[in-house]
Amino acid sequence: MLKLVTLTTGLGEPVQAQLAQMQPRHLEDFEMLWRGMLLDLNEEDAFWSWAMKERLSNNDDRFEAYAIEYEEVTQGLMWLETQWHRSWLNPNQRLVYVEALASAPWNRQNLDDPPYLKGVGAALLLFARQRSASLGYQGRVGLHSLPAAERFYQRQNMSEYGQDPDKDNLSYFEFGVM
Repeated sequence: MLKLVTLTTGLGEPVQAQLAQMQPRHLEDFEMLWRGMLLDLNEEDAFWSWAMKERLSNNDDRFEAYAIEYEEVTQGLMWLETQWHRSWLNPNQRLVYVEALASAPWNRQNLDDPPYLKGVGAALLLFARQRSASLGYQGRVGLHSLPAAERFYQRQNMSEYGQDPDKDNLSYFEFGVM
C-alpha cells in the first residue's frame, strides 16, 4: 500500500480506500469487471490496454502506474509519465503528465447516479499533484482529456488550453504551481 485516501459512498458516507502501485490483480479487475461494462456502454476508454501501461511502468522508470482499491476491488487506475513533459504555460518547467486516468464504471456519475464511490478520479489527480511536488515540479500536472471527461477536469479547476492538433484535437488541461 502506498497511502490511504478518503472517498465518499453514493450515500455520502466517508470510506478509506488504498492507493497503491498497480498490481496484476488490478489488471484482472479491469479485464474481468470493467471492460465488458465499458464496451457495453460505449465508453471512450474501453479499449485502453492497462496491461501494456503496467508493463511499461515496470520496464521504464519514467512511467508509473497506480490503482485505488476499496473492499479488494479496483476502483480507479492512473498511468503517469514523470520525466519528459513540460508545462504549456512555462515550457522551461517540467510536470507530471497523466497519460491515462479512469474510474470504474460504477463510480462514474454519468453512468450510475449516484455512483458507488465519489472522489476516485479526484483522489488520483491529487496524488499526481503530490507526486509532481515530490519530484520538484511544484505540483504541475498536465493531461489531454477524452471529450466525455472534460467537465470533470473543469470541475477540478484545471486550466484549459484548448484542443491540441498533435493529440487528435483532445483538449489540454494543466495544473500550475500548488
